[in-house]
Amino acid sequence: MPPRRAEPDVSPGPGSPEVRDALAAAAEAWLAHLGVERGVAGNTLAAYRRDVRRWCDFVRRSGRRAPAEVTEADVSAFVVGLRTEVGLSAASTARALAAVRGLHRFLLAEGTVDADVTREVRAPSLPRRLPKAIAVDAVLRLVQAPDTTTPLGLRDRALLELLYATGARISEIVQLDVDDVVGSDGEVVHVVRLTGKGGKQRAVPVGSHARAALDAYLVRGRPALGGSDARALFRNSRGGRLSRQSAWAVLRRAADTAGLPEPGGPPVGPHLLRHSFATHLIEAGADVRVVQELLGHASVATTQVYTHVSVDALREVYATSHPRAR
Repeated sequence: MPPRRAEPDVSPGPGSPEVRDALAAAAEAWLAHLGVERGVAGNTLAAYRRDVRRWCDFVRRSGRRAPAEVTEADVSAFVVGLRTEVGLSAASTARALAAVRGLHRFLLAEGTVDADVTREVRAPSLPRRLPKAIAVDAVLRLVQAPDTTTPLGLRDRALLELLYATGARISEIVQLDVDDVVGSDGEVVHVVRLTGKGGKQRAVPVGSHARAALDAYLVRGRPALGGSDARALFRNSRGGRLSRQSAWAVLRRAADTAGLPEPGGPPVGPHLLRHSFATHLIEAGADVRVVQELLGHASVATTQVYTHVSVDALREVYATSHPRAR
């Protein structure tokens, strides 16, 4: 009887599509879980999707046969490679590791793996960056920069006033509808409800200057911009909802008109008015936990960074005012 031939190995080999697809499918399930059940914002989900796709490709090239074969050393090598080969910043690398960690915790909870191989892997140290604010007079120049003789100028003034009045993120402002800022009496509300990260809502007062700017825009500006989106508070020139990118462009144009950034001053960024809002409140004596609620921070530790900015301001005043400070 002739010897029996060995059966060919048909299990997924190193870097096989089956392995890639298994991990990729798990990643898509995890992302769906974040979006549907956890309410993670779309921009965050898009960043996580890029990160886990990069991780799936790395695992495939490493020759692992299944997610359960991934090791802590693989995760560490991935993190190192992001810094040295891909050239990502420490912050972007830390975010990528957070995405990989979230995926593997999901795999553990689903019973796909027996251990979390990411648990002991450390993210790169992030440089401590204090938020930069501009002075009150610079804020006034900024919000007054738009030409309020035009519908778009009225919109831009209302947008900038509302950003500074509430300390909101640009993404939170552009998703507002008219009904969010106009009460049943037809007047602009004194308190607006903003929807932040994870769908968490918070109530934030709206000052008189912002209410006046909103009223002028709603009466004379918004109707002139057309109405392809009947609900959106801030419309673009075609009548649709103003995008986050376009709102950021409004801030940049106003900054150019206002002569910002000033020499030695902070660069103009999408959070410039948010940082200024928080810093000015802290410097005026507002309680840090109140500012935490207004900003929508989950932890007071995130808000406390503004107290350091305030201390720096106090030191500057002391150094220039006390007769024996120097």
